[in-house]
Amino acid sequence: MELSERAWPATKQFFHFQTAAMLYAGPNMSAVTNLALRALLARIKPELTLAQVRVVRMTEGYELRHLADREAATLREVTPEELRSLAQFTEAGAFRPLKSAPNLQAGWRCLARTEEELETALRHLYPGAVADWYAAQSPRPPVTHYREFTARQTGMYRATALLTDEQAAQVARAGCHQNFCLKQRLWTVEGWPPGEARSLIPCLEPCAVLLEFARKAQRIELEGKPRCNLAFDDAQAAQAALQIAWRGGGADGREADFNAADNPRRRQLVLDKLTSYLNHHAT
Repeated sequence: MELSERAWPATKQFFHFQTAAMLYAGPNMSAVTNLALRALLARIKPELTLAQVRVVRMTEGYELRHLADREAATLREVTPEELRSLAQFTEAGAFRPLKSAPNLQAGWRCLARTEEELETALRHLYPGAVADWYAAQSPRPPVTHYREFTARQTGMYRATALLTDEQAAQVARAGCHQNFCLKQRLWTVEGWPPGEARSLIPCLEPCAVLLEFARKAQRIELEGKPRCNLAFDDAQAAQAALQIAWRGGGADGREADFNAADNPRRRQLVLDKLTSYLNHHAT
């Protein structure tokens, strides 16, 4: 389930709405006035990588294809509009609640003949990416950090503000792991700096998936914790088992179903907790 974003601070809200107005003004929009798209177009010399997509400037427009298909000679032709449904599901048919996840389907080629068609294609593949990238180029990007973001949550999401800095950092490390998201995280939690550059797409604030994950993590922290009599070597073995499971895959299932014990983000969180425990008790 994709969750709606909460109200933004006035300055960020104004900037996003202003940029969105330029981006989504419709088919008769003048590309010259589209500052965000124009700025991105200037980076295509003659190609650009946006997360898992390669964009190449051609005489008849722009070609888009999956990075995995860089050398492929035969690919399925899709239109910019058809990319919307393609980006909804993984190769295995699982729903993709986060479009910046590194599980975009491969095997296709899209020709955007105009700049407007290119904007449509990018919007379907990575919603909001062009506007966010453009916003991040400003001297003071409109970033909303974890504490500010969770402080304005209401209802069941108010609990996300109760995580300690250490717990919030663990949740963010697991939830925003490169196995799950290709954005460059610009927001922070106390004691945890911004993330490394994974793609041109910035993350300006915690997303709806991360927020739901934080809510589940807070509920787990409130549960009773039976003592687990593991020797240090046993804990190391458990850590190794989780690492081997990751290398063998196993990120199937509903990505945002955090009630499932085998949810990939929950497994990553347990692995991070085990690693932290072992580092603390190492002799």
